[in-house]
Amino acid sequence: MITRRTALAGLIASGLAHPAQAAVPLNSHFIALLGRGDAAYDAAIAALQRHVQAGEGTGLIHGLILTLRYPAWRDRPILNLLSLITGDDHPDWFHWMLWQEARPAITAHDGYRDLKRHIFYGFDPRFADFINDDHLDMSRIRFEEVTWGGVKTDGIPGLTHPKMIPAAKADFMVGSDAVLGVSVNGDTRAYPLRILAWHEMLNDTIGGVPVALPYCTLCNSGILFETDIGLDAPVAFGTSGLLYRSNKLMWDSATRSLWNQFTGEPVIGPLADSGLRLTPHPVVVEPWVRWLARNPDSTVLSLDTGFIRNYGSGHFYDRYIRSDDLIFPARADESVIAKKDIVFGIRTFGGAKAWPLTAFEGGRVLNDSVGALNVVLIGDRLGDTVRAYDRGSLDFASKDGALHASGTAWQVTEAALIAPDGTRLPRIAGRTSYWFAWNNYEGAGSELFREG
Repeated sequence: MITRRTALAGLIASGLAHPAQAAVPLNSHFIALLGRGDAAYDAAIAALQRHVQAGEGTGLIHGLILTLRYPAWRDRPILNLLSLITGDDHPDWFHWMLWQEARPAITAHDGYRDLKRHIFYGFDPRFADFINDDHLDMSRIRFEEVTWGGVKTDGIPGLTHPKMIPAAKADFMVGSDAVLGVSVNGDTRAYPLRILAWHEMLNDTIGGVPVALPYCTLCNSGILFETDIGLDAPVAFGTSGLLYRSNKLMWDSATRSLWNQFTGEPVIGPLADSGLRLTPHPVVVEPWVRWLARNPDSTVLSLDTGFIRNYGSGHFYDRYIRSDDLIFPARADESVIAKKDIVFGIRTFGGAKAWPLTAFEGGRVLNDSVGALNVVLIGDRLGDTVRAYDRGSLDFASKDGALHASGTAWQVTEAALIAPDGTRLPRIAGRTSYWFAWNNYEGAGSELFREG
């Protein structure tokens, strides 16, 4: 979802021909800031300055921040206006978006919807499926914080019932390649991130269960959701091209509602007030060599996806993964850990908790609880791998390379912990992600594990 500023300018130029012209006089000034003409730009700045002098500056803030991302050539006059209105000074659109996120009480001017749609429809007319008036009237998130990710709807093409091959035939895999491993009703599969990162969405049936596997490269999180939500048929999901706080918004094939891919909740559109939350299944990130040792009968996503991409190891988002910075703005509480530290999080009825992956340095077994649920977490910082299970009243420990509780060795499987007498303790769904993602979308009422 990365794009160059020059590409943005070109799309803006084409978007200016869109018939959704300014709905209110203010919008004509904002639109002029997106063009290339000196005279029109200067006249718009002067007009907006007069609104500030008339005491109307607060109503301009969101429009100015929006246009700040896309001007073809001159940022400074817009930055000066924002500083004049707010008394704050920030260097660019990214930091002003963080400022805006922290101030939800400040509302946009009456024509903001039309202005933003005028711009976004220029990027892709299909955005009208998601951000029309009817859909925005049913929204649980601020439209001001919805951003364009740099691609059109399904510009990052998802995979539908892709070809899987036996692990023994996956000779293209390198031992260090990270995979998303899943197992549903005994159907055990591995999805290499080096492939999935190019598609970010997968719709399939695993173990007889219709599922979607969205992978947000920005959040560094893949989550397996059931897609039977009680409609006539299971829904399929796609990538909308829109983001919210550096998190992809996916869309469903039945209602064109936008969904938060991290929480599995609809946030804009007909389903936004439905109370739905997609049911997650356990998923693990693990180096291929370890996954294969545990699951030699697993199938693997084939390179034969129907698309031509560079699926080689380490070719996609490598720079972003190695960086401490985000591409798109999102706030996070960094008082304890950094925004791109990796955590493993669980949400259950009655509670939510996240564990920094540093807690699993060298391989570790943790006995803990989430709400009323007692869990045991088996993890390894090397590979960012964590599995969680319902431990009941037992306390587990690692001994001689095996998992023990009450003097008994337990088998660790993708579905459950299994004792010699057949007792099973079920796997609990969780997900790894960057801290900023968990903190933004699951942070309310969530705990963060701390040593001691």
